[in-house]
Amino acid sequence: MPELDIQISVEEGGWPDEETLFALSEKVLQAAANFLSEEEKQPFPPLPVEISLVFTDDESIRQINAEWRQKDKPTNVLSFPAYPLEPGGKPGPMLGDIVIARETVAREAVDLDKDFDDHLTHLMVHGFLHLFGYDHIEKDEAEEMEGLETRILAALGLSDPYAGQDPII
Repeated sequence: MPELDIQISVEEGGWPDEETLFALSEKVLQAAANFLSEEEKQPFPPLPVEISLVFTDDESIRQINAEWRQKDKPTNVLSFPAYPLEPGGKPGPMLGDIVIARETVAREAVDLDKDFDDHLTHLMVHGFLHLFGYDHIEKDEAEEMEGLETRILAALGLSDPYAGQDPII
């Protein structure tokens, strides 16, 4: 079983308490790591892989999105790999950062008629896969990434978040 060293930072209000976020993050990311290791034969280093999760708000993520992606608008999740990684490549000791915006997650959960924690779980898995080099720019990449997300979420007891939709590109 891959070992993870999960660091969390709650930068803005409105999030559940840090202990609750850590417990959810640990459950979700460990399940995703186990799935990748067992089902996709994803290699992991022998020492724990460090992952940073930043829980923030729309304004902060808007600024980050503008600076790093030239998109001056809030988004739900951003991932920043510590080192470029192709799917199946072995990560180093630092995997990277996942930044999540509370207002966008809450708004999307309502729009999608999903529980907040279930949607947050999906976005954590989505961000985690980005750290391993998965993407959804091209249709075949999107199908692969969404398939992995769906299977990981099923292992966590959650339904397919993409049911009835075309892959997101």
